[in-house]
This record gives sequence, C-alpha cells and structure tokens, in this order.
Amino acid sequence: MRALPFLGITIFSGLVTGVILAIINLGLVEPSIDQAIALEVGKSTASGENVDMNELVDYRLWQKGGAIVAGAVYGISLAALFGVVFAFGRKSLPGSSNKKKALFLAAVLWFVLYFVIAIKYPANPPAVGDTETIYYRQGLYAAYLTISGIAALGLAIVWNRIRIKSKNIILPLVYAGIMITAYVGLPPNPDSISISMDLIHTFRIFTAISIGMFWGILGIIFGSLWDKFLSREQTMTTRL
Repeated sequence: MRALPFLGITIFSGLVTGVILAIINLGLVEPSIDQAIALEVGKSTASGENVDMNELVDYRLWQKGGAIVAGAVYGISLAALFGVVFAFGRKSLPGSSNKKKALFLAAVLWFVLYFVIAIKYPANPPAVGDTETIYYRQGLYAAYLTISGIAALGLAIVWNRIRIKSKNIILPLVYAGIMITAYVGLPPNPDSISISMDLIHTFRIFTAISIGMFWGILGIIFGSLWDKFLSREQTMTTRL
C-alpha cells in the first residue's frame, strides 16, 4: 500500500477509536474515579487536612472536558504503532482477510501491552496511592511494559526467521518465561489500598473492558479500511 493511504488509514482509525474510547471511559470509568476521589477527600478532611474543593472540582471539569481530545491523541499514537507492526507483519498474521489479520494483531497487542501488565500492576483510580511514590510506581509500570513489548517484538522477529514446526510452542513459552522472571524480579506496588476493594474491582473491570473495546474497534476499522483501499489500488493497477 502506498504511503498516503496508509497514513490516512492510520490517523483516521486511531482518531475514531480514541474518541470512542474517551466516550466509553466517561460513562464507565470516570464514575469510579469520582467515587475514589470522594473517599480520599473524605479521609483527608477527617484527618484535618485542608482540601480546596473549588480547585478540585475545576480540575475534574477540565479533565473530563479534555477527555475527547486526549482520547484522540491516545488513539492516533497507538494506531501509529499498530499500523507499523501490521504493515511489516501482515503476511505472517493468520486470517483470510486484512480485517481478521488486524483483529488478531489487536488481540495480541491488548494481551502484551495491557493484560500481562495488569497481572503485575493492575489499574487503580488516580486518587488511590501515595503522591510521593507516583513516579516510582510509574517507573515500575513502564519497566514491565517495556520488557513485555520488547520480548514480544523480538520473538515476533524470530518467528518470521525460523522454520521449525515447534516454534508455535517454544516461542510463547519463551515469552512466558521472560515475563514470569520479570514478574518475580520487579518489586510490587508499594502503596496499600485503603478504600473499598469493590470500587477498585469495578474500576479495573471497566478499564479492562474499555481497553479491550479500544483494540477490537481499532482492529476492525483499520483492517476494513486496509481491505477497501488495497482492493481499490489493485483495481486501479489492473486498469492501468
């Protein structure tokens, strides 16, 4: 596929999917965040700490108001990664159409970049956790995410270069071994959870659903457009 249609497909699919994700999060995830913030504010107030409610309300309104733009940027960024991986690995992906190939890749990326990471460092509402450890926690998350991404990318390259039948078993086991080692080696989240676990579980479930829907919708839109534009290019080439 030529560069301009590829760029257009990538940006459009990421933009649409990111906006959809933002809308889903506003309905599913944000209420859990509001509840977590209310609980943390209540604890802070009970302990005598001064909380500027006007500033907090203004910040949350600004945050929710910018959710669509943030979702669009997030979607385009991940679509760019998705598009590059798809373009280079399309012939090796299983599936009878580009839509099915894209859905398979989307499932793999959801597993590698979200599900595996959530096992070690599950998502918590922003209000949960000590503010003094936020950079440390982000560093741990980023380290585990990087290990997962690099391991998956490296094994995907090896997958395309070796011709042994048992690679379908060996390479996934190698990935599992790498991630288990990293799971044991990296320290746990240092912050204890002091709010209702029901709220935490609700937030985590809805987050997993929204991220899963994001990757699924991205795969459908990207793959459908790829099929459409590729067939159009092939028709134009035949006519010429």
